Amino acid sequence: MGVTQSHLFTEDQNQLALIAKAIAHPARIAILHHLIKTKSCINGDLVLEIGLAQATISQHLRELKEVGIIQGTIEGTKINYCIHAEKWNELKSLFQHFFESYSACCDSSC
Repeated sequence: MGVTQSHLFTEDQNQLALIAKAIAHPARIAILHHLIKTKSCINGDLVLEIGLAQATISQHLRELKEVGIIQGTIEGTKINYCIHAEKWNELKSLFQHFFESYSACCDSSC
């Protein structure tokens, strides 16, 4: 979305769109599932777990980190990634509010 157009939308709408775009790839969903499943920081097993090349995994990690869904800490020559808990809860709240704002207002024929 162009910078010139984002002013037309609320902060929540812009934030939801940014996050939706970041997680709109199955590899990124798989990465997030893996991080959630392991309940710990990970650093090297994503290539084996997801089955993509290291460069591709790195790009997906970068996209997730840019929007703040994950965070990385450097340990020696490796970066450990994990879910950014505060941001995750913020996103959960944004999406929950968005989905709960719907109430059926017309018949289901449309």
